[in-house]
Amino acid sequence: MSTEVKVPTLGESVTEATIGEWLKQPGEAVALDEPIASLETDKVAVEVPSPVAGVMGQQVVAVGDTVNVGAVIATIEAGKPAPAEAGGKAAAPAPASAAKAEAAAPAPAATGGEDAVVTLSPAVRRLVLEHGLDPSKIKGTGKDGRLTKEDVLAAAEAAPDAAPAPAAAPAPAAAPAASGAPGRQEERVKMTRLRQTIARRLKSAQDTAAMLTTFNDVDMTAVIEARGRYKDLFEKKHGVRLGFMGFFTKAACLALKDIPAVNGRIDGDEIVYNNYMDISVAVSGPSGLVVPVIRNAESLSFAGIEKTIGDFGKRAKEGTLTMDDMTGGTFTISNGGVFGSLMSTPIINPPQSAVLGLHRIEDRPVAIDGQVVIRPMMYLALSYDHRLIDGREAVTFLKTIKEAIEDPTRLLIDL
Repeated sequence: MSTEVKVPTLGESVTEATIGEWLKQPGEAVALDEPIASLETDKVAVEVPSPVAGVMGQQVVAVGDTVNVGAVIATIEAGKPAPAEAGGKAAAPAPASAAKAEAAAPAPAATGGEDAVVTLSPAVRRLVLEHGLDPSKIKGTGKDGRLTKEDVLAAAEAAPDAAPAPAAAPAPAAAPAASGAPGRQEERVKMTRLRQTIARRLKSAQDTAAMLTTFNDVDMTAVIEARGRYKDLFEKKHGVRLGFMGFFTKAACLALKDIPAVNGRIDGDEIVYNNYMDISVAVSGPSGLVVPVIRNAESLSFAGIEKTIGDFGKRAKEGTLTMDDMTGGTFTISNGGVFGSLMSTPIINPPQSAVLGLHRIEDRPVAIDGQVVIRPMMYLALSYDHRLIDGREAVTFLKTIKEAIEDPTRLLIDL
């Protein structure tokens, strides 16, 4: 007896997804509610749980296929998995897609048993091949111990002398490679649904909004001193580190209160002003930057903000952010400084009307009271929709943030 596995409801307005990877192969035992596949949606990866316990049956669709909500993607068979043969493979034959995946990845160490089986996503498999690594010898930090790209890169750095694995048979190229030029191969990889959505939304923002960016710089001395003075007490009391994002989120809420247009949006021929502040914060995940939302940030304490951001960062790395985490947002803060960016012009996250870009802190000479001194400075950038926000409002907004960061007492007395 077999049970069909269908694509679950993915969230409001989301009707389809892409098969990102199979977490279970035909013939493997499956527990009730155990994830068997990962789906890539427009915003996040969603795992598909098994509706029953049994044995993984047929995979109806392949990695990269687009599926609609409610579509059958696999079957779960009743019973227990067949005993392994001498070669270590299950008696049940795997479909062509699984066989190709097995052939593409290096064989796991012959330790026997289920511990030798390593499930790899396409991106991780490609890195394993490039660096000639044995995936069974790499400790995975992803959900359920799965390997991430960061795990493979770290293993490659730890073993720089590892010989590259023999190249698999190349896929048909658009044009023949030049003879005797081994370093000029090309590789074509289908864009993930998330990357396609990012590309479409960013281009749409440029095409739709009258986007403009204004800049300022901020002296980080006061915030750095406050953080250094209280970070240990803060972590001891609240169980979370005191970071810079808490200060900037609080400063943004203060500025949004003074300049409500920055927290609004255009809807047809109307302007919508939000009386709440849902701040989208960019965090890094395995598939790139994602922007979960801090709800009602204006009513949260520093500790509440830092705990929320820390939780987002942890779940982004694990790939467990939900659709609800990503939905909404009235204003975005993007911190390119963690990657070393000195200055940028961030792109608005529609339907929002503005985004604040933070950058790296570096010591620079500045003139204060007629004297040249060295101070830790950061460039701030505010990209905004000029259809809604005037230049005066944008400059005032950025100036308010600068003043609050340079004198954090303003954050406590709402000034």
